[in-house]
Amino acid sequence: MATLTKTKKAAPLPRKATRQYRQQQLIEATITALAQKGQTRLKLQDVAEIAGLSYGLVNFHFETKEKLLNETLLYLSTEYRANWEDALARAASTPAAQLNALIQADFDERIFTQNRVMAWSTFWGEAQSRPIYQQQCGANDQDYIVLMESICARLIADNGLPLKPDRVARVIRVTIEGVWLDMITMSGPYSRKEALRTVYTCAMAFFPKYFDEKGLRK
Repeated sequence: MATLTKTKKAAPLPRKATRQYRQQQLIEATITALAQKGQTRLKLQDVAEIAGLSYGLVNFHFETKEKLLNETLLYLSTEYRANWEDALARAASTPAAQLNALIQADFDERIFTQNRVMAWSTFWGEAQSRPIYQQQCGANDQDYIVLMESICARLIADNGLPLKPDRVARVIRVTIEGVWLDMITMSGPYSRKEALRTVYTCAMAFFPKYFDEKGLRK
């Protein structure tokens, strides 16, 4: 896992930190605990030890493990959405630039970290048995899918390609998700640069005018 960005240890918060800051500290500790233990083995005491706080404080803020996990998923989902929205806002308005921004966002060093990718994988694994997970992230997921499809539709229309936007968007999205899973399941994961090139190879297969394996053509 050395090829994924290592999560930096956060500076300790003051003893009289606000409720919001303290909850964020505990959620960040939960992300680390999920990466280390998964959901089944995770205990509130693990979170307390990683955060350097008391078990009672964890219980005060979240009451149960289930509530803590739900809040952690919501935190990750909100963070993920804010990241790709920010990437789009900074990109040019052309569909190629917008697709490039979405791809780059998924490998941003703030998102593509060992702990976060592994934490996400634990939630993916539980999604079918815990509908609340789908409910919490469903709207964000759907917005992302609709956006990706609209960008692909513009690229297809601009170039008169005989392709279905929803299918092309799905292939690119599944490729990104597959690379994320690859990076945490392979005994010898490849680099972030190679991960990006894998996704760009997918984009190039559909839109060679705009992409090569290194990214957006100049």
